[in-house]
Amino acid sequence: MSKAIQALLTGMLITFVLDFFLFLGIFLHYTEHYEVGVYYNILFADNQNWYIYFSLSLLLGYIAVYVKNTKISLIPLLLLALLSLLTLFKDIGYMAGEAMFMTKNTTLKSAKFSYVGDIIYDGREKITFYSYNLKKIITLNKKDLVQ
Repeated sequence: MSKAIQALLTGMLITFVLDFFLFLGIFLHYTEHYEVGVYYNILFADNQNWYIYFSLSLLLGYIAVYVKNTKISLIPLLLLALLSLLTLFKDIGYMAGEAMFMTKNTTLKSAKFSYVGDIIYDGREKITFYSYNLKKIITLNKKDLVQ
């Protein structure tokens, strides 16, 4: 196997592990907090930015395979691992989920009603929404909303 392919595959594996822990923390401390009702696999797959994933895979693979100085190659890898693992702490996982998914002060309209509040999670078919008027979390079907 050529060294370039080895670097790509190594980078993809490292990035996958980092993403796994990032989304695990968000799943545990954000989506479970709001009872969004989304499975981890769907959360991971639907919200993966593939451009960032492959760019980071190339960068981390290059660092892991081509950089000969172990100290220089371990510092960014351990730093990214630490940042990824920090989402397993409740407050940090919640803040990361809020930054990624929450849209504050939004108005959604259906044929009969208008909802003002925060979008907690915008899924494939449903939107988990906190309504300011109702003062509770509701789930709206995307097909029922007027664009």
